[in-house]
Amino acid sequence: MTGLEDIDALALVSIFAKAWGYGAALLAMGGVMFAAVFARVADPAIIRLAKRMAAVAACIGLAVLALRFGIRAARISGMGLSGATDPMMLGFVWQSPLGAAAIWRGIGEAAVLTVLLPGLMGIIVPLFGAIAIAISYTLVGHTLGDPRGVLAGLLTVHLLAVAFWVGALIPLYRAARTAQGAALLHRFGESAVWSVAALVVAGALLTWLLSGSLSAIFGTAYGIGLLTKVGVVCLLLTLAAGNKWRLVPALSADLPGADTALRRSILAEGIAVAAILLVTATVTTVTTPPVNL
Repeated sequence: MTGLEDIDALALVSIFAKAWGYGAALLAMGGVMFAAVFARVADPAIIRLAKRMAAVAACIGLAVLALRFGIRAARISGMGLSGATDPMMLGFVWQSPLGAAAIWRGIGEAAVLTVLLPGLMGIIVPLFGAIAIAISYTLVGHTLGDPRGVLAGLLTVHLLAVAFWVGALIPLYRAARTAQGAALLHRFGESAVWSVAALVVAGALLTWLLSGSLSAIFGTAYGIGLLTKVGVVCLLLTLAAGNKWRLVPALSADLPGADTALRRSILAEGIAVAAILLVTATVTTVTTPPVNL
């Protein structure tokens, strides 16, 4: 298939490591945003959960970042696993765009850890950390092409919008245990409308700029990967709509079984997100955007 690289064992390891890194970054950014936006309306226990989730995700993100350096060195060296610890190869990786991205991401994830501190320090610094993590992803991958500034801006908006949604899933799953949590779920549904709009618009523009034409979307490995991702996103939006219009009102009315049904739906959203991250990691690892072919 046009634009598809060979997928060997190291490529598979790279895909899974990248997917884990994406997930950790989204949970770190999203947990911080959730805690900041809903601090005054959510149960304190839910906010503490969001903050702990963000901190743990940031630590995982730092570990995955270090792992990805070794994987990248192994892939470019052609030496197999021995290349993962070769000082010269690691130096090449550090001097590549991944090195610059690692600095931004490392600073961002370290800043996210301050979410555990009390007061404004535990709100403002982590939010800047979330932005730094999002920016780090604009320094590597397919958005390095032209128009550089537009692609970077769109990707930053897209990632922050996705993170706001993904980072809310675990706290909302906890909130869905009782009818009292329905108010928070309702508030999130109102806020998420804007997040989803930003996610869809930025994602559509990125797809167009990187594909160049409708025929390229259907005729390349990159395009097929994007179509797969869009299909899962549509499923995710359907689940979210069902939550907002049917299950959350049922929970608010304390209808029998509403809490269980809502938690199952949120869990299904989480599974869909995991699938999207895996597809995204595959697309960014072994395919080339049509505009670069």
